[in-house]
Amino acid sequence: MEDFVLARVLHVLGVVLWIGGVAMVTTTLLPVIARMPPDYDRMNIFQRIEKRFARQARFTTMLVGLSGFYMVHVLDAWYRFTEIRYWWMHAMVLVWGIFTLFLFVLEPRVLHKKASESAQQDPEATLARMQRMHWLLLSLSLVAVAGAVAGSHGWLFF
Repeated sequence: MEDFVLARVLHVLGVVLWIGGVAMVTTTLLPVIARMPPDYDRMNIFQRIEKRFARQARFTTMLVGLSGFYMVHVLDAWYRFTEIRYWWMHAMVLVWGIFTLFLFVLEPRVLHKKASESAQQDPEATLARMQRMHWLLLSLSLVAVAGAVAGSHGWLFF
């Protein structure tokens, strides 16, 4: 069971760094950048900071995914994905999948260039869209985290 405990520790630490970083970007960084004077190169500032965070987020999402799937395997808990009372497991995988898709595929291959082009045309609208997307992702993440904490301690809603 020591391997399982280590996997859980790594899983929780990964979630704290990953979702905590998303919370910081959403609630602090983007609002500060949006309030900067228009003559600042706001998108460049955001992209420079986001580039550093993206590396951390990629590492932690992979850590969370590997440790999560390892724990499901060790517990032989695959059946939980067939029962609605374990909805939080579906939520965790959904959030992980969305972020993995964004961090490894969409952001580096599509969104980075698209956001830069959009910011040239209308920086205010671009920042507003980015804020809305971050709030949506943070909200989904917090629902998954709250459900996972409650569910893993026996608080099943269904």
